Amino acid sequence: MAEMKLGSEGRPARVAIVGAGPAGFSTAETLLKTDGLHARIDLFERLPAPFGLVRNGVAPDHQQAKSVIRGFERTARHPALRFFGNVMLGRDLRVEDLNAHYDCVVYATGAERPSSLGIPGEDLQGVYSAAQFVGWYNAHPDYCGPPIRLDGVTRAAVVGNGNVAIDAARVLARLPEELAATDIAEDALDTLRRSALREVLLLGRRGPAQAAFSPRELREILDLAGVAVVVDPADAELDEASRRWLAAGAPPSAAQNFEILRRQAAAKPAAAARILRCCFRVSPREILGRGGRVVGMRLERNVLSLDENGAPRAVASGEFSEVDVDLVIVAAGYRGVPLPGLPFDANRAVIPNDAGRVLASDGGAPLPGQYAAGWAATGPVTLIGASVQNARKTAERLAGDVVRRSAEPLPAGFDQAVPRLLARRGVDCVTFADWERLDRHERERGASLGKPRCKIPSTAEMLRLVLDLRRG
Repeated sequence: MAEMKLGSEGRPARVAIVGAGPAGFSTAETLLKTDGLHARIDLFERLPAPFGLVRNGVAPDHQQAKSVIRGFERTARHPALRFFGNVMLGRDLRVEDLNAHYDCVVYATGAERPSSLGIPGEDLQGVYSAAQFVGWYNAHPDYCGPPIRLDGVTRAAVVGNGNVAIDAARVLARLPEELAATDIAEDALDTLRRSALREVLLLGRRGPAQAAFSPRELREILDLAGVAVVVDPADAELDEASRRWLAAGAPPSAAQNFEILRRQAAAKPAAAARILRCCFRVSPREILGRGGRVVGMRLERNVLSLDENGAPRAVASGEFSEVDVDLVIVAAGYRGVPLPGLPFDANRAVIPNDAGRVLASDGGAPLPGQYAAGWAATGPVTLIGASVQNARKTAERLAGDVVRRSAEPLPAGFDQAVPRLLARRGVDCVTFADWERLDRHERERGASLGKPRCKIPSTAEMLRLVLDLRRG
């Protein structure tokens, strides 16, 4: 049988994308818009619902940030793309299955494992990872088990200075009435309404200039109704390492954050029902407990020193203090997890890759037709937009590689090979039409409560509803 040009109209490239979050959808959109490239794309997602981090990670009071979903929906409705929800790599499909049925495979699975502090006391009741907390208030199916408990909590600590940390602190501190009109999980809203929380500590190991959250998010917490944001004037002083770093060309956001926090430290806090206290240059060394439950933290003061690259690093000072807290949320970042059948760089917690092309090992040879996009390739980055840009570049490299390849014509019935394989394995795939019916159901439930949507919090319930909605 004569070979044909891969990616041509007569022989479209068959592409599998694993992960239907921002990176997965951006990869698909870029491929579908590439001039001269004809592709047939199957998009696999382990959950019944698409959109990944935008649905399950963006804070409920940031509804505008979720507007990117409209673009993802247009991509999902493209006639050359199929969505397969409730399909998990390693459980329902194997890497060898994908390689047997597709010309190229893109892994855009994100980073799912929360990083820990590695200190005593992290196993105490009342200590949660940011993944647990964010998953809880976003009704993520992975976290629909035991809820976050706030009974008896008057002071909480959030460890971290990134956007996830400030999201967690803001959701804790914000008046529950302001969250009622969002898509926050109903269980989370009820728990926050009953909470007696009065103070939230936001703990950063470096200084105010090195805080990783954006100036926009910082300004947002300053405007929270009923919340006084307090910054110790000593914390807002510019140390020598930070001064040199800012003068040497630090990101513009660093100087903006410092100036916002410096002004806040100089201001007299207004009386408020709740306090959000920004603390800098401290590292938790132990979470203290009593009766198996958190009651405090032991903190060590840090000083900043420039490393060999001129970046400020936290150096332990040996000066300790203790603070009473009833709840700890650890927002120390996320790490990728190994995917069965794929190489994994355990040090960086990513799929080893060179500009998106998967490598047999770190520094090894490229694996033909295998690509990684988004956090699976780079590790967690602060903003969704950075993951989207990485995915687009990976898609461009894939497209450039494809046009240099030839392939045999597709066999008859090729488009049904994978659906039949999944059916034989007993997998009930959720189509995009299924999702659209489920989406309408969530929106209608939400409208009855004055919310944009009321999410279904468990995979089993979503699948049951999918079956019911199929019947009409």
